[in-house]
Amino acid sequence: MTASTGEVKAARRPSLAAGGALAAALLAAALCAVAVLHLTLGASGVGVGDLVAFAAGDADAGAEAVLLGSRLPRTLAGLAAGVALGVAGALIQGSTRNPLGAPDTLGVNAGAYLAVALAAYLGLGTGTLLSGGAAFLGGLTAAAIVYLLTARGVLTPGRLLLAGACVTLGGMAGAEFLQLVDEPATRGVFMWGNGTLLQSGLDRPLTIGAVILAAALLAPALARPLDVLALGDDTAESLGVRVARTRVLSWLLAVLLAAAAVTLTGPIGYVGLMAPVAVRRLGVRRHRALLPLAGLGGALLVLAGDAAARLALPPSAGFGELPVGVVTALIGGPVFVLLARRAQTGDADAGAAVAVTAPARGPRYAAVLLGGLLALAAATLVGLRIGDVDVSWGQVAASLTGAGTEETDAVVFYRLPRILVAALAGAVLAVAGAAVQSVVRNPLAEPGFLGVTAGASAGAVLLITVLPGAPAALIPVFAAAGGVLALAVVVALARDRTGLDPTRVVLVGLGVAVTLGALTNLMVVAEQMNVSAALTWMAGSTYARDTTTLGWLVLPALAAVLFALSARPVNMLALGDDLPRALGLNLGRARLLALLAGAVLAAGAAAAVGNVGFVALVAPHLARRLAGGGTARLVPVAAVLGAVLVVAADALGRTLLAPVEIPVGIMTAVLGTPYLIWLMRRTPTA
Repeated sequence: MTASTGEVKAARRPSLAAGGALAAALLAAALCAVAVLHLTLGASGVGVGDLVAFAAGDADAGAEAVLLGSRLPRTLAGLAAGVALGVAGALIQGSTRNPLGAPDTLGVNAGAYLAVALAAYLGLGTGTLLSGGAAFLGGLTAAAIVYLLTARGVLTPGRLLLAGACVTLGGMAGAEFLQLVDEPATRGVFMWGNGTLLQSGLDRPLTIGAVILAAALLAPALARPLDVLALGDDTAESLGVRVARTRVLSWLLAVLLAAAAVTLTGPIGYVGLMAPVAVRRLGVRRHRALLPLAGLGGALLVLAGDAAARLALPPSAGFGELPVGVVTALIGGPVFVLLARRAQTGDADAGAAVAVTAPARGPRYAAVLLGGLLALAAATLVGLRIGDVDVSWGQVAASLTGAGTEETDAVVFYRLPRILVAALAGAVLAVAGAAVQSVVRNPLAEPGFLGVTAGASAGAVLLITVLPGAPAALIPVFAAAGGVLALAVVVALARDRTGLDPTRVVLVGLGVAVTLGALTNLMVVAEQMNVSAALTWMAGSTYARDTTTLGWLVLPALAAVLFALSARPVNMLALGDDLPRALGLNLGRARLLALLAGAVLAAGAAAAVGNVGFVALVAPHLARRLAGGGTARLVPVAAVLGAVLVVAADALGRTLLAPVEIPVGIMTAVLGTPYLIWLMRRTPTA
């Protein structure tokens, strides 16, 4: 038996080696061809002939200047960033045994991006060494936060990715906030935030590329422990592998590689996810071959994506630059969805993460609700008083009682409808979060993770691009339709023969949201829209909202009331699967109706104020701690808390940089991220 086993292993080695060599040859040949094509693309007219002459040392001065000044640095940046992201993705997937793991899906890219923006804002300089060190520390911090959010309770792929999505949302919002404070060019924010290969010379690509090469050469040292780790933690420990040390070293090296890529090109999404998966599809499983081939695959994806963007929207035709990160997200989103449909979410082991806690009784509940209403009234009054034009408390009171001056009335009654819109939108978003969390049974879930807000943004931008002369009243209609349609797609893709898996719904929703976000950015660039206005709307804004906008929120408000009235079946969703079925509940229909309510609520809010994040996470979670998990009591408290959060965030956004306004969506993310981290760390089931 031993001899036979040895013969089988020996027979397998040549075929495995041959498969790895064939994959390496295919990837190397494709990469060379794409790199040559990439070097010939541009508006200057330098083509293949000039490239051959340059290689032979006979290029004219103009062609040489173009190649050395822009083409070659851009190609080297794509090669370096692609290798870094591909190897980093392979390390993360191997150490977590999660094919959906990558530097961007686990928040590492966003943390590095935020740290680079913070270093620039603080005036510490933008040198390669400093920005690279800041990016590494930021990525490491993001990885630590993901660990803190998932360290207590059962670790499942779904929980890990939801934590990464929360960190990504907060990190990107923080970076956008710092860039608004520093008032950079809006298009520069758009390009850098989506990943761009534009370079000003060879210095940064060569310097950072050397760091990436050195780190990538260290990765094969972890190949054998990662191979054994694939057998499971217990088996790996019994075979002598130090599991904890292997994971820590893998993550440190992955963070270093991802930080270097972000320093060079900004956050390019989904390359670290797709490259290792594609290499495995070629038959390569062992990490000694998988790690370098994932690097080649990542470089191929980045250069091919950038080349496709420049061919589809050539600069010579007058189109704006399309960031390569938009292209990789457009491809990576569907790949993520396909992987999510096959992933084992671990829900059966994790149990119900959002349980029905004991409700607050009598006077305590009344005190909680009254306190929330008083806080909302205080936030409203403060919002009426502060802004780019200050008015006194007496002037506010006079205007509200009909005794104000014309000048004061103009200010107060200009702000009042906007504050009412913010309050109602916040309340609607909070109830939407409660609806989604009741289905997913995870407090890290929110409507934005189901693709609803991304679908609303895509619907609104589609109307603006296809029918630029359409009346403004159609924008909320298209936005709401886009949000509901996005949820329908998510539910259809997430459903399998066993029904609607709660966590798989969110994982598929994340992929759909990324795809729709990339499509929206593509429309913005292709139609040469006002990038500043488009990004402000997509970030979430209450700017210039009036009483007309309140009408857009009537239907979502009614949906919130109906959801609150359906308390019994919603409460039963938190008890798992078996007990509600035994009590006669149709789980599939109950989940679908709750998700539909969440979609209508979130799409309506997005139609009114754009993409406002974190309200749907924080408000229901805090309400659950204050009022218990019963839907009938949870919904009113969550609605009031959501209204308070959005009104307060709107007031701060109008005041901090007055007369420049910070979009309310960025403010809610900045305010919500620290609270969420603290709360998740204190909650064992989060």
